[in-house]
Amino acid sequence: MSEHRRKPPQPQGGGRAAARRGQSGSSSGRRAAPRGATGSLADSYGTSSQESAAFGPGGDERQYGSRAEARRAAQRSAGGGGRRRGPEPGRGNRRGAPTGRGRAADPGRKRLIDYPRAGKYGVARWVPSWKLVTGLFIGFIGSLVAVAGVGYALVSVPNIDKTATAQNNVFYWSDGSEMVSTGGETNRQIINLAQIPKAMQYAVVSQENKTFYTDSGIDPKGIARAVFNMVRGGETQGGSTITQQYVKNALLNDQSQTVTRKFKEIFISIKVGATVNKDQIMAEYLNSAYYGRNAYGLQAAARAYFNKDAEKLDPGECAFLAATLKGATYYDPAGATSIDPANATPEANQKRALRQMQDTLNKMVEYGHLSAADRANYTSLPKWQNPRSNTQLKGQVGYLVDLAKAYLVNKKIITADQLQQGGYSIYTTFDKKKVGELEAAVKKVRKENIDPKKRPTKDTFVQFGGASVEPSTGAIRACYGGEDATTHFTNNCDSTGAQVGSTFKTFVLAAAMKWGVRDPDLGESQAQDERTVVNAKSLFSGKNDLKIKNYDGSIWKNEEGKEWLQENDGKQSYGSPPKFQIDLREAMRESVNSAFVQLGMDVGLDKVKEAAMDAGLKENSLAGTNFPSFSIGISDPSAIRMAGAYATFAASGKQNEPFSVERVTSKDGEVFKHKAAPEQAFEKKVADNVTDVLKTVVDKGTGTNAKLTGRDVAGKTGTTDGNKSAWFVGYTPQLSTAITMFRLDDDETKKNRTFLEMYGTGGQEKIHGASFPSEIWHDYMEQALKGQPTIDFPTPEPIGKVLNEEPSPTPTPTPTESESSTPTPTPTPTPSFVTPSPTASETCRFTWQCDDSSGGTDNGGTDGGVTPTPTATSTEENSNGNGNGNGGLFGGSTG
Repeated sequence: MSEHRRKPPQPQGGGRAAARRGQSGSSSGRRAAPRGATGSLADSYGTSSQESAAFGPGGDERQYGSRAEARRAAQRSAGGGGRRRGPEPGRGNRRGAPTGRGRAADPGRKRLIDYPRAGKYGVARWVPSWKLVTGLFIGFIGSLVAVAGVGYALVSVPNIDKTATAQNNVFYWSDGSEMVSTGGETNRQIINLAQIPKAMQYAVVSQENKTFYTDSGIDPKGIARAVFNMVRGGETQGGSTITQQYVKNALLNDQSQTVTRKFKEIFISIKVGATVNKDQIMAEYLNSAYYGRNAYGLQAAARAYFNKDAEKLDPGECAFLAATLKGATYYDPAGATSIDPANATPEANQKRALRQMQDTLNKMVEYGHLSAADRANYTSLPKWQNPRSNTQLKGQVGYLVDLAKAYLVNKKIITADQLQQGGYSIYTTFDKKKVGELEAAVKKVRKENIDPKKRPTKDTFVQFGGASVEPSTGAIRACYGGEDATTHFTNNCDSTGAQVGSTFKTFVLAAAMKWGVRDPDLGESQAQDERTVVNAKSLFSGKNDLKIKNYDGSIWKNEEGKEWLQENDGKQSYGSPPKFQIDLREAMRESVNSAFVQLGMDVGLDKVKEAAMDAGLKENSLAGTNFPSFSIGISDPSAIRMAGAYATFAASGKQNEPFSVERVTSKDGEVFKHKAAPEQAFEKKVADNVTDVLKTVVDKGTGTNAKLTGRDVAGKTGTTDGNKSAWFVGYTPQLSTAITMFRLDDDETKKNRTFLEMYGTGGQEKIHGASFPSEIWHDYMEQALKGQPTIDFPTPEPIGKVLNEEPSPTPTPTPTESESSTPTPTPTPTPSFVTPSPTASETCRFTWQCDDSSGGTDNGGTDGGVTPTPTATSTEENSNGNGNGNGGLFGGSTG
């Protein structure tokens, strides 16, 4: 008979069994009470067939035929009833609360992870128990231990013999022949621990890892800090012990900051810490670390900075070298401006190095490695020597290597750290033959003319710089940086601070031919659009002490309200009075300041600046445009930049960025290859007309010393205020070269170095661009172009209009001091002028351009008259440079 079938009603009451059942029902609470007695909705529809079987009408308990049946009925009642379907696991009742019923809520069944928590309601259901949290934590730690164990078992200590010695970087000439092999291997000498001063060991321990002799090779706190930085997206640095640094530098040969490499470093460091003696780790770390100046290892560093053996280093020198381990770029007291011109200056680096050195010494005292009395002896930087230790870098090679490295780093092709690790083949643009010829030309002039013993106050500190750029590509073919890269550290072809003088007039002419002069009858905004392009026959005043006017005819005044009078070289006027008019070709040929200063004002100095930048000069090498003298060269671009800018005109207006590296390869293949990207900076007819005017300068002007046999040459001389620098920049269709000469105190540790006058230098009354610079240019270019085909400049197309329509005069300068290599008689005290033939027109297109006889309150004379900032110009420009030029290959000094 089925247990689900109803049994006939049984008699009620009586007997011990009934009494027991009554007692059991009363003690079991709800389960014993009839459902109908609760008054709940379940009384109407919630009873099951099993409950009906157990209880009769009115809640009376039914009697069962056997104990087994009664037991089964009780079990069914306790479990929620046989086949009655309760809520599904995880599902609540109609109010959303879990019922606890159904198989998932069965208190008799245990889950592996009690989450969400059974028997809990609301928020409490989702709060993990302490048992769960503890279990998960133990599981996580166990997993880490397992991973660490597997990692430790799998890694092995790399072979130091294969990685501790950094590779060379090999530099090649443009023809593919080797220039120099330089890098870690050529400047490392391994020494043993006995040759390493205790002070050096303690300096590194005190500053980098005070627990070195007791730790396991890693710093858990440091690693946690590094992991935290990684999680935040920052660098992974910050957790390295000496052992880890040793592993990274000497064993891993991998400077990347990836998570994979960091964990690999940690596991290897632990194994090294457990298997390698601490003294061995210390010795190999100090022998493999990089200290700057191409010095790998302590012995090479001691020689590079102090020219002594490592074992003779004192505590102060040891503390200093420990500072360089943090990054020699920012701790070398000589500076590293080729890598970071803004921040790695000598002054900034010296402050950082001294601060770090003092901190290290203080920690050595604190940790008991140095007595306070000894520490008191080292309060300033130790006396350091020049930053070159590789004798292969003598002569011009060091400058060329610097240019190539700076190009790669500043263009973000290779990082400084990667270069330090080595392994690159760097193919430069430098022509070995041309470099030698440029150096020979400079040496010839120096040997024949510069004699500091004979003229100590005139010939001391004379310096030359030069650069040669290929117009068709922008490749730097030659560079003269100084007498010797191991003794003179500033690269004179890349940065000098020497102002360029009248060589800047070329950009004024280019601006006038590109944009034209403004119409004085129009308002300022309209005048910017309504312009008249000029040509070489346009007339401007060549009067000495010319009153300079704004484009609208008003007199230009400085911030003090003083008028400006522009002086010409030798106080000479050009043209016949009273107009003193001269065309632009003649003004360029004779380097007439007044004509080009006024032309610059008419065009707008902002446009002159734009033309200079279009040609290839960097903005931060250009002076401000607040003064008329901007047009005659108060800016200080480098020789490389000037050669590159003039090369733009040689290439008929196509501007190629100067570059020093053709390609780079490594063991993994090609790393970089230069791709030409010329820009048409000027229309062809503009550039060709500028070239045509500059040809006149060489053919029959101030640049006649630069004439080459059978070749077209265009160029411009430049001399500066106070005779503090002189230039010649010129070009043929195949090659553009800039030569500079100046006097500058060669003590490169001084701040605010100033340029010195060159009156009497080389036995000449005054140094002009037409003298020694043009002579060097000529001697070099004759040899550099030997064997190359003769190419003429293109015939220029007509351009612009003639301002002041009559033909220009043809002046013959009065014999006065001018830009000429031939000594001339002393000029008369009174201003002179050149009488032109034919007579200039009495009529000017713009009446305000015709000079009047009234004079201003200031004179643009020997010292520039008005003295603004920058100092106003005189003979051909202003100059009171400080030797900290911003005109380098990348717009900044490259040291």
